[in-house]
Amino acid sequence: MSGRYLFAGGRVIDPAAGIDEVRDVAVADGVIAGPEAAAGAELIDADGLVIAPGLADLHAHLREPGDEHKETVETGTRAAAAGGYTAVAAMANTRPVADNASVVQAVRDRAAEAGLCDVFPVGAITRGLEGEVLAEFGEMAAAGVRMFSDDGHAVPTARVLRNALTYIQAFGDDLVIAEHAEDASLVEGGHMHEGVRSASLGLAGRPAEAEEIVVARDLALARATGGRLHLCHVSTARAVELIRRAKADGVRVTAEVTPHHLTFTDEDLDTYDTNRKMHPPLRSSEDRDALRAALADGTIDAVATDHAPHAIEEKEAEFDRAPPGTIGLETALAAILTELVEPGHVSLARAIDALSTTPARILGASDHGGPIEPGRPANLVVFDPEREWVVEAPFVSKARNSAFLGARLRGAVVATVLRGEFVVADGKPTR
Repeated sequence: MSGRYLFAGGRVIDPAAGIDEVRDVAVADGVIAGPEAAAGAELIDADGLVIAPGLADLHAHLREPGDEHKETVETGTRAAAAGGYTAVAAMANTRPVADNASVVQAVRDRAAEAGLCDVFPVGAITRGLEGEVLAEFGEMAAAGVRMFSDDGHAVPTARVLRNALTYIQAFGDDLVIAEHAEDASLVEGGHMHEGVRSASLGLAGRPAEAEEIVVARDLALARATGGRLHLCHVSTARAVELIRRAKADGVRVTAEVTPHHLTFTDEDLDTYDTNRKMHPPLRSSEDRDALRAALADGTIDAVATDHAPHAIEEKEAEFDRAPPGTIGLETALAAILTELVEPGHVSLARAIDALSTTPARILGASDHGGPIEPGRPANLVVFDPEREWVVEAPFVSKARNSAFLGARLRGAVVATVLRGEFVVADGKPTR
């Protein structure tokens, strides 16, 4: 569906404009239109539905180029649209690595061909993700890259990270260094959170201190250089406290948390479910509760999926041999509604802000995240906050390694609109 239409009687939640009220939303020629467009527009009954800015994901692995057997830009963006996303940041750890403008442009071209979701390629911090020589920031910034990350690896030395935080500022004050905060020397050979549970399961651990040491180092360097730092998939309570103090001191830092770290704990690994093996690992219940509180009070800025698809046979290996990661684009909204909004940990407006408005701002995706006002691109998600469903295969994604497999969730995407075009209608991708 395209052209001119009117969502009638939906609950509009627009954090960018501070709006949470029942109202009509008109769309004409790809943009939000004023009330005058309602005359003669196709009417879409949105009673009981929520209309919000399309979701924006700061952290997804689309696997292309190099691992198309796991996911492609097309299948990944189709999964994103199915989950209500209109913007996704594609991480740089592809093969070849996105450490130059040609790989970045190839990813962007594939996304444009698919036309399902806007993709914002993330550039590598170091060449080949090797942690030694800085990648071509200027070249990639000129190609439109606004976030740089060696995700999967922390920048190994303070010297290299300091240089990155300093050098990147030459190409724009809005450019961001995004860190995977785990000290490699402490997590080598580890498969889950180090603690009583890992000992009882006979699995080598990845201690919380591995994250906290890198977070402390990175915050000190961000303070010293004035560079913008973003901390990926925060998982520990002490890391939250470090971030809270740094923000109070004026450090330019933002942080994200995943739906799975907000939901599960290391106790959920008793069955050795490889779909719940990820890096950083699921932590203790105290850590999870601290993450929830930090998302509610804004210490943690955004929810990001860390969508990490793997082939079926890879995840069906023994726990200590299976690769880390879970898919998340199709379940993130429902997981947050079920696990955080419904129990009252966060408001629905704050959830939409953390899933859409704030990540779009961090990413520099100016056409996304609202406000929903005349003249703005019509990038929207419409969802039923009450509809229940069970997470099960097949997924829209190529992969099925979901930490939420078998879970009953509340909240289902009805429509996703990208520049006025329905890429999802009646809960299903339109192409």
